[in-house]
Amino acid sequence: MISPINTVGIVGSGVIGASWSALFLAAGYDVINYDPDPDNASKTEAYIDQAWGSLTDLGLITEKASPNRIRYVDRVADAAEGAQFIQESVPERIEIKHDTYRLLEPALEEGAIVATSSSGLLIKDMQAAWQDPSRFILGHPFNPPHLIPLVELLGNDKTAPEVLDIAAKFYENCGKETIRVLKEVPAHVANRLQAALWREAISLVAEGVASVEDVDKAVTAGPGLRWSVMGPHMLFSLGSGGGGIGTFCERFGPSFKTWWQTMGSPELTPEVIAMLEQGIAEEEQGRDFKALSEERDRKLIAAQRAIKGQ
Repeated sequence: MISPINTVGIVGSGVIGASWSALFLAAGYDVINYDPDPDNASKTEAYIDQAWGSLTDLGLITEKASPNRIRYVDRVADAAEGAQFIQESVPERIEIKHDTYRLLEPALEEGAIVATSSSGLLIKDMQAAWQDPSRFILGHPFNPPHLIPLVELLGNDKTAPEVLDIAAKFYENCGKETIRVLKEVPAHVANRLQAALWREAISLVAEGVASVEDVDKAVTAGPGLRWSVMGPHMLFSLGSGGGGIGTFCERFGPSFKTWWQTMGSPELTPEVIAMLEQGIAEEEQGRDFKALSEERDRKLIAAQRAIKGQ
């Protein structure tokens, strides 16, 4: 039996872990936070303070929410004490993951679920460090987790049957949108989609078709707007004029085949990277990291509020 989730453990509190901490606090959970950084508490608290306004704007602050319901600990095992759900976000190196799990597993409460935020490692490889991997799953967010709703969920034949359902309800209670990854592939679903788009975006720049700024503008002023409300399959189905996806494929399939055949496979050579860096510098127009991050977050909040009809 898995107890009701009241307390969440955070293992690894960099940008992703701190963002998760803010979201779980906003949802009304108690949070136990661990990171080896000696300045972890001050850094995480600063992040939560900054994120709290965004969470308020998105309507994600629940009645029981408080940024003070967080406790900082000095050991991996302590983050599991009294926690029914643990979100692990340590660096993407398999040896670090394995070392963390070996310290974490003996301290777990009975029935506790552990979800990894890993974006690139395979769950079957991460399971190798577990004595009992039945309650270890993938719960991969999109950065920053407190602003982007998506969580990709994945288990396998070693995962207990009820765990993914419980995790989905937990994340959805925090305002997340969950999808199930039915077959394990590197980078899961969303990262593969954005990697495919970025590959062609780089190719267009490298081949001299358009500048970095204009390629970015082509996305934000074009299909990016549509993708914020519907996915490509549904949008192309609507593009049929009512005939459905079959009609769309019949009409435009030959064109897509030609486009796919001419798409590039660029390499991130020093020359290509230098080209991208120059293009980004021009697109920034003097705006620094802080200003651009704030612009991103402000627009993300506005877009989500508009989609929700707030």
